[in-house]
Amino acid sequence: MQSAIILGGGMVGVSAALHLQRRGWSVTLVDRKEPGQETSYGNTGIIQSEAVRPYPMPRDLATLARIATGRANDVRYRLASLPQHAGPLLRYWWHSTPERHRKATLAWARLIAHATTEHDTLIREAHADNLIRRAGYRLLHRDPAALEQAIATAEENQRDFGVKFRVLSGSELAKAEPLLRDDLPGAIHWLDPWTVSDPGGLVSAYASLFERLGGRIVHGDAQTLAETSTGWSVDTADGRIDAANAVVALGPWSPQLLRRFGYRIPLVRKRGYHMHYRGGHSLDLPLVDIAMGYAMAPMAKGVRITTGAELTGPDAPATPIQLGHAEAAARDLLDIGSRVEPEPWYGTRPCTPDMLPVLGPAPRHRGLWTNFGHGHQGLTLGPATARLLAAMMNGETPIVDASPYRPDRF
Repeated sequence: MQSAIILGGGMVGVSAALHLQRRGWSVTLVDRKEPGQETSYGNTGIIQSEAVRPYPMPRDLATLARIATGRANDVRYRLASLPQHAGPLLRYWWHSTPERHRKATLAWARLIAHATTEHDTLIREAHADNLIRRAGYRLLHRDPAALEQAIATAEENQRDFGVKFRVLSGSELAKAEPLLRDDLPGAIHWLDPWTVSDPGGLVSAYASLFERLGGRIVHGDAQTLAETSTGWSVDTADGRIDAANAVVALGPWSPQLLRRFGYRIPLVRKRGYHMHYRGGHSLDLPLVDIAMGYAMAPMAKGVRITTGAELTGPDAPATPIQLGHAEAAARDLLDIGSRVEPEPWYGTRPCTPDMLPVLGPAPRHRGLWTNFGHGHQGLTLGPATARLLAAMMNGETPIVDASPYRPDRF
């Protein structure tokens, strides 16, 4: 029987464990925490089947000036942390030319096309349908000209990739979300995405399915991964665990581990914050406020506000300035009530400069595999990339051409 250690208990790692288990492998999942308690816990809870284009780095001077001068709430940076981001950001800039972004989009969209179908199988098997709503989400535009431009982009995406949307006028938006301010220009309602009322709970449900089917989950330190004569080992609370294969699915912590084995994988680390609110009004569907750079979504714990990207160091203290601006903007739209938690949650999105995940075999180490770097879409793409990786590890023909994602491109 083939064996594997999966390092990382987020959506990506748990999904990889399940897909290998389906193929008859003996699989142990190792994380320092319970599944779904890190980056996968903190997102907006949208399985974004409409997100067919990865986020390029802005290249127009007006946008860059707005970010540089701190006038943008969707992107913020800590000056002291910029030197460690310089190399990845320069590569991100290089890959964000229109032609290179077009090529990345083709590779990205092939994965997105499998997002909801791969989730659907696991949702049914994990009996997690109570966490899912299949009604899409909305993009709010406060400026009529910006709305018209967004409609043109949506029409292009529909033509090129078949994603479905509906344009809501101001009055239609007010009817759909009657508790919002009623003087807004309108919104785009993406119809195909699914939303999750508890993202961490969904990961936990998938992990419980893995255990019910005979999988093993243990607490351990991924940084103790070591090559052995028969494969790989890692130290855990249950002692040393050995397997022929190891999968690095540690999200933003993956490059740190791989560096020990001679691999240099660049990441743009985009920190995001969230907070829950209760005691006020809620929403029917998640709403992304484009102009103000945040999202708010109805969750099991209340209305969750999530922020855009903060470029900062991995150990830098919390500076939730974006969250404060987002909260003020949200209160301008809706009575969201009071904060639930005393302090905001924060986590890091692992974004590669070429906007594609790092997925496949490590080129110089037999039995070492990678599955990370999903950017803003770890929740969305976890099951799809897990199926692709498991097929590669099992010697099957993968669902899509895996060559654009291989780690040896760096």
